[in-house]
Amino acid sequence: MTARSFFAGLWRGLDGLRKVLHLIVLLLVFGLVFALLRAGTPHIPARAALLVQPEGRLVEQLSGDPWQRAVEQARGDGHAETLLWDLIDSIHEAAGDARIQAIALDLERFDGGTQPALEELGAALRGFRASGKKIIAYGTELTQERYYLGAQADELYLDPMGFVLIDGYDRYRTYLKDALDKLGVDINVFRVGAFKSAVETYTRNSMSSEDREESRAYLGALWSTYQEGVVRARKLPADALVQYVNGLAKSVPAAGGDAAQVALKAGLVTGLKNQLETERRLIDLVGEDDSDGSFNSVAVADYVRYAHAEQKLHAQGKARVGVIIASGEILDGEQPPGTIGGDSLARVIRSARLDKNVKAVVLRVDSPGGSVLASEEIYRELKALRAAGKPLVVSMSGYAASGGYYIAAPADEIWASPATITGSIGIFAIIPTIDKTLGKIGVGVDGVGTTPLSGQLRLDRPLGEDARALLQSQVARGYDEFLERVAAGRKKTREQVDEIAQGRVWAGGDAHRLGLVDQLGGFDDALKAAARRAKLSSYAPEFLQPELTWREELALALRSRVARALFQASPSERALGQIAQRLDPVTREAARLARFSTPNHLYAYCFCETR
Repeated sequence: MTARSFFAGLWRGLDGLRKVLHLIVLLLVFGLVFALLRAGTPHIPARAALLVQPEGRLVEQLSGDPWQRAVEQARGDGHAETLLWDLIDSIHEAAGDARIQAIALDLERFDGGTQPALEELGAALRGFRASGKKIIAYGTELTQERYYLGAQADELYLDPMGFVLIDGYDRYRTYLKDALDKLGVDINVFRVGAFKSAVETYTRNSMSSEDREESRAYLGALWSTYQEGVVRARKLPADALVQYVNGLAKSVPAAGGDAAQVALKAGLVTGLKNQLETERRLIDLVGEDDSDGSFNSVAVADYVRYAHAEQKLHAQGKARVGVIIASGEILDGEQPPGTIGGDSLARVIRSARLDKNVKAVVLRVDSPGGSVLASEEIYRELKALRAAGKPLVVSMSGYAASGGYYIAAPADEIWASPATITGSIGIFAIIPTIDKTLGKIGVGVDGVGTTPLSGQLRLDRPLGEDARALLQSQVARGYDEFLERVAAGRKKTREQVDEIAQGRVWAGGDAHRLGLVDQLGGFDDALKAAARRAKLSSYAPEFLQPELTWREELALALRSRVARALFQASPSERALGQIAQRLDPVTREAARLARFSTPNHLYAYCFCETR
């Protein structure tokens, strides 16, 4: 046997072994996929608690490609998210399910959400309580947003080693002017509106007086709404939270550092119990699970499949009210869920217009805005929807500002929460130039052009005067068009809108007073309004989404369990990912600046995040 034939035979053997192993792996994966897809309706004990255990942020729409999201979450690389509507659908269904006799609300992994989203979930929890069933909540570190949900429970137990930390709302921004000056980056800004503070993070070292004025106004409104929701749920005196927060720095040291006892004494919690003691309370209500010694339960992640199956059954033969989610920044073209693509959202709206079974549409907006061009594309499709005779009602969530308000403008009716942040009717363009940066390292740019505008929009040259005049005129025109759209939708004059526009941000209650929204209320109120306008006595909501690829459909069906099994990150890798997420404010601002720096492109965006 020659060496050549020996190695050829060895190669054929190894290649055959590779194919066999590859086949085995594929069979295992597809076997697991098949088993998960056949899971169907989950097993629900005859007596059980619905385990509501939100993880990460509470969102209107899960962000990103479903498969990529599943892999990132399994490895700890992505931001954990819980879909608001899955929780609400499950809670609503559980209220009428005789097997579900309580809700166990575990807040240990919850990172919060906008106040209107919390209010929607709180309303669902209160509806469950109204059915005569109990909600038992538990937490160790009850921070502000966790506590809001916990306060909706019949019984809220705090770990004896825990605390309730409520500190109100704030708005602190990262200001980059000094850093950009040191780098030699000039930020050329074109805007309309005395209150359009979106660009100040790049042009100032501190908050402007206008930004400070409007921020205090809407933060105060958020704080008032939060207090009202908590004291109503816990049946506390109106000033209970203010007294608690203002005295915390003295009351906890006076109690020897026992923050849990301070919260109990203030009436913020029902009692002090650790997790095992809380589980025993739930065992008393729903019985014990023999497999693990805990209480009988079914997790929302499983129960929601049953809830959705029941919803489809009840919806048969009923007219449909389409629900379209517009969540995230508004960007041009096709965009994944969690952002709003001008093309992708317009296509969903168009499909609702052409679908004869969809009799009305609720547009749920949770957006600080973004591209004016994309906003206009969405606006035109919404106008076409109305022209086709289909009522359009907007339900505003946490944010519906700048471009988020632009796409709300054509609605027949706008509903908002008192805690919605809206308005910010203004336009800006921002162009950074780096000629000074290059000069610092000895790089110069020189040349000739064929017209006065040639080379004036290059990032490596100072912005030319002709380009400045051109951009400012476009910004002014964009603002005028924004005013016209709002005036037409709100049935006001241009001058009336301009008086309350100027880029100023308003809380929902103030926006209602000013006529920027029609009614104060939640999603269900908007849904009923849309059905009423379509003259529907019997109807079912249907969430309308872009069509998914087969891979995305598979990822949604698997609910990330296969990805978690295949791509599970080590604890140290997950910890590093979490640390990186918390240390990226400058990275986020740089990414925003990159998005907002397309020459000859206008933006309607509100930097109005709160905490």
